[in-house]
Amino acid sequence: MSGTIDYYFTCHSPFTWFGHNAFVDVAKKHNKAINYKPVNLMEVWKVSGAVAPPQRPPMRQRYRLIELQRVAEFRGLEVIIQPDSFPTNPERADLCCAVLVQQDKDPGPFLFSVGEALWAQDRQIADESLLAELLDKAGHDGQSIVAASKDESMADIRSANAQEANELDVVGVPSYVYRGEVFWGQDRIDYLDHAISCGRDPITKN
Repeated sequence: MSGTIDYYFTCHSPFTWFGHNAFVDVAKKHNKAINYKPVNLMEVWKVSGAVAPPQRPPMRQRYRLIELQRVAEFRGLEVIIQPDSFPTNPERADLCCAVLVQQDKDPGPFLFSVGEALWAQDRQIADESLLAELLDKAGHDGQSIVAASKDESMADIRSANAQEANELDVVGVPSYVYRGEVFWGQDRIDYLDHAISCGRDPITKN
């Protein structure tokens, strides 16, 4: 591959799910490897100043529901804007992605399926049996991946990814980092595509 893109995400983010396939397509278009980096989003938000949706002002909560519908329609996806299964704990799903990375396997199809299960099917992604099922469908040994995700080293990787994201000034997820330049949000994928296509110098905080 002629370069890489770092991909900071957490599995329960609807915007990670919305943008995933479009981002993967851009990476393939430009022959770029993807470094999958699941993060503890709370550790990122502590630094960036963001808060969970229920803690936001009512007008921002209402606007978020509009955005969920707008982006889903744009991406050709069906979305349940207020699933009973959300909020949920994405830790186990994130750690399964970390295991797949460590085993040099592609977490992409599993990551997309987790978002789909939550946001299109209202399934509980904290359920280990569901994660094993989705891993199996993505071509992995689901039970062994879930078991491996419980190793303390996987949680350390997720926290280290969050610390790394904070050092890069990653505001939230999904974020795509190319040559040190942060593209935050699924609506920045076209900007990422352009930056790679034209070969311009990175725009960074330095």
